[in-house]
Amino acid sequence: MIATLSLVSGLLFLVISANGNLVENDYYLRFPENFLFGAATAAYQVEGAWNVSDKGESTWDRYSHYRDGRIYNNDNGDVAADSYHKYKEDVAILKQLGFKSYRFSVSWPRILPTGFSNKVSSDGVRYYHNLIDELLANDIEPLMTLYHWDHPQVLEDAGGWLNEEIVDWFGDFARVVFKEYASKVKRFIPINEPTSVCVNGYSIGRHAPGKKLHGIGEYLCIHNVLKAHARAYRIYEKEFKQEHKGEVGFLVNTNGYLPENPKDMLSPEVAFAFNAGWTVHPILSKEGNYPEIMRDLINAKSKQQGYARSRLPEFEPKWIEYLRGTADFLSLNHYSSSLVKPGTQGEVPSFQNDEGLITYANPNWKSSASSWLKVVPEGFRVTLRYLATKYGNIPIYITENGFSDHGALDDSDRISYYREYLKQMLLAMYEDGVNVKGYYLWSLLDNFEWQAGYNERFGIVRIDFNDPKRPRTLKKSAEWWRQVIAEKKLH
Repeated sequence: MIATLSLVSGLLFLVISANGNLVENDYYLRFPENFLFGAATAAYQVEGAWNVSDKGESTWDRYSHYRDGRIYNNDNGDVAADSYHKYKEDVAILKQLGFKSYRFSVSWPRILPTGFSNKVSSDGVRYYHNLIDELLANDIEPLMTLYHWDHPQVLEDAGGWLNEEIVDWFGDFARVVFKEYASKVKRFIPINEPTSVCVNGYSIGRHAPGKKLHGIGEYLCIHNVLKAHARAYRIYEKEFKQEHKGEVGFLVNTNGYLPENPKDMLSPEVAFAFNAGWTVHPILSKEGNYPEIMRDLINAKSKQQGYARSRLPEFEPKWIEYLRGTADFLSLNHYSSSLVKPGTQGEVPSFQNDEGLITYANPNWKSSASSWLKVVPEGFRVTLRYLATKYGNIPIYITENGFSDHGALDDSDRISYYREYLKQMLLAMYEDGVNVKGYYLWSLLDNFEWQAGYNERFGIVRIDFNDPKRPRTLKKSAEWWRQVIAEKKLH
């Protein structure tokens, strides 16, 4: 595969030919000796036990219980993979396959049943202590996500991520979590996929809480999510870091963006600014704030549309400084890529429309069970190179990457996906110098896949959701991973 570097507006974009074949070089198939292999899940997607003990109601509990067709087959996460009761079995599988780390999230309303820190659930706290202790007893490092989309419904009733008070509410929650677990957990991620939370939950409305406030909601939401992330980071930095010496990272999710016209270097720059820079730039850039190209486009569109002020909120100078540097590492969730060209799409107004781009999939790209997930391995390297070049080559952990099907045990397509994406990651590391420290596949288990219910499966372990006991069965991909981890080499 031929790679060329083009200098555009001070940024290096890696443009990779889509028709060449990667030459098999043994050196590029090997992982560094200390590379961290992990698997990932999330609380609402696997735990079940939605109303056990004094757990409060989450936004996803409420959303999935409408049973009005908004989720495939009217599925819900009431039981899911039942990891709440079967966590020891899940840890045993991690151990059996050789994984050295497990990324999981804690349920905010399981720990704080009222949504606020006035009541801490002893049962909820104990569950995560038990899970962490089981991991540590098996020499598996916990990576804890504080929030993976399931905030307390009572807070949503008060405005959720559109209410700036949630910055303090999330800070209070983070302090409880750090106080309980910082002695055992050395790596934390405050918030999973800010843009997914805000675009799907407050603009498009296909995820909980299901609000359709396009062009307004997503920007207000991100503004508060970023502040909440920074609040959690600063709390750990001030109150826990000196004693426990752990790290707090920032998580970004983004597609890769490839120009339809190879001479068009501006379109991918704009696409990355809107989809990655939107959240990463305020945290990791030297100047802080949202990307200038993004601010200019939204300000101009807002004025053109007759708004009294820009639909993109402005950070006060104190917040710009407060946000800058609030990441000890960068987490990347990446699955697929898009072609981009100048044009117009999306609701008016909306962040998609504000971009001034058309993003689409090449019809020749291989599909998965998810309409949004096309197999484009070269886009992974493009994305890693962009983030490293733009944001100072901070240590990166891939915290989600995976392929969906409908539950086949002989999941050769999943193995092929992992193999080709990992090759591109290793090329980014060895040829481009990207500082990737670890990789967490999505997902350890088949799970509740949000609006797709149980129709789309990402697990390397099959769950029989028709059996009340939720039995686990290793797929072909699980055995493949066991060999990769044991040999520290792709095959």
